[in-house]
Amino acid sequence: MARSELLLIGGRSGVGKTRLALTLHERLSAASVQHALIEGDTLDLAYPPPWAHGLAARNLEAIWHNYRQLGYRRLIYTNTLSVLHSAELSRAMGDRPVVRALLLTATDQTAEERLRGRETGASLALHLGRSARRAAELTAAPAWVQRLSTDGLTPDRLASQVLEWTGWLPG
Repeated sequence: MARSELLLIGGRSGVGKTRLALTLHERLSAASVQHALIEGDTLDLAYPPPWAHGLAARNLEAIWHNYRQLGYRRLIYTNTLSVLHSAELSRAMGDRPVVRALLLTATDQTAEERLRGRETGASLALHLGRSARRAAELTAAPAWVQRLSTDGLTPDRLASQVLEWTGWLPG
């Protein structure tokens, strides 16, 4: 089987990771390009948090195994800090994928505007604080990680740039 390809999409809350991933999914589906999309936050969303047990990586390993059995070789994976954990995530896939990592960035103002559109009350305050902390953590992303500002760009424009970079669209 051909080597798989992993596109990691990371970035602070409110930067547009999920919207970009869904737009990529729509565009690739319209072009009949086989791929899978996994929202990494859901792989270990539980209480109490099971992070100490590596459950996200274990679940990714199990899910990707099933996709590979069906012939999939392209994976879009979104998670805030995914670009900081590329080695662990690619190991979990088990098939030495070609890894591309994309760190989406946005100004504090842009992230706050987007978060205000989806969060309210105490949840808004929680997400704003978490977003700022993660933005600071993500400054440690390796130099090989592609950075892309989402300020003022539509999801379609971002998707066009990412698809050109990955070369995943035919022709």
